[in-house]
Amino acid sequence: MNLNKSYDYFKPEQCPDKLHIIGCGSVGSTVAELLVRLGLTNLVLYDFDTVEPHNITNQLFRDADVGKTKVDALKEILIGINPDVAKDIKTSVQGYKSQPLSGFVFLCVDNIDTRREIVEHSKGNEFIKAMFDFRMRLEDAQHYAADWSEKGMVQNLLNTMKFTHAEAMAETPVSACNIALSVAPTVRMICSAGTANFMNFVKGAKIKKFIEINAFTFDMIAFE
Repeated sequence: MNLNKSYDYFKPEQCPDKLHIIGCGSVGSTVAELLVRLGLTNLVLYDFDTVEPHNITNQLFRDADVGKTKVDALKEILIGINPDVAKDIKTSVQGYKSQPLSGFVFLCVDNIDTRREIVEHSKGNEFIKAMFDFRMRLEDAQHYAADWSEKGMVQNLLNTMKFTHAEAMAETPVSACNIALSVAPTVRMICSAGTANFMNFVKGAKIKKFIEINAFTFDMIAFE
C-alpha cells in the first residue's frame, strides 16, 4: 500500500500491537477502514451479526454484502483497500467471548452492558495499552478513552457506564418502525475523532479522555 500521503505524519510500524475492534457495525467498520488506510494491518474483528439491507446507509458495507457475516464482509473490504491486511487480520464470527485482549481495544458494540463487562473484566490487564469507546445518537456522538497505564483513567471510563442498555435505548431516536436512527456524517465524524485520538497517543501525546461532537451544529468539545 502506497502511504506517501500519510507516512511522514504517521508511521504504522510505530504500532505493532494488535488492534481489537469489538463490534463491526457503523462505528466498528468505519474505525477499521480508517486504521487500515494508515497502513495498519494487525486487526482482530469481533461480531456475530450479519449484514442487513438497512445497514448500508451508515456502515461501510455494500449492497453485495447483504447476508454475509459482518466480520467476513468487512475483512473482504479491508483487504480490497490494502492487500497486506490478509496476512495479519483475524476474525471472530461468534463476537467477543472473553478472548484475551492486548494492545489497543476499540469498543464499538452497540450495547453499554457488554462494554461495561469488557472494561470491568480488563481493569487489571497489563497487556492493554488503551481503550477507545464510542457512543452514537443521531446528530451527536461521544468518544471516551483511557490510557490503561493510568488506573484512575480506567476507573473514570468505567464510571461513565453507570446506566443500562435499556436506559440508553430509551434516549436513542428511533424511526416509526422502531429502528434506531443513525446517519453517516455523525458516524464518520466521531470515528475520525477517535482514530485521531489513537494516532496522537501512539505518537506520544496524552490521550483525550472525552470528545463530544454534534455533526450538524458543528459543536465539539474535548478534554484530557
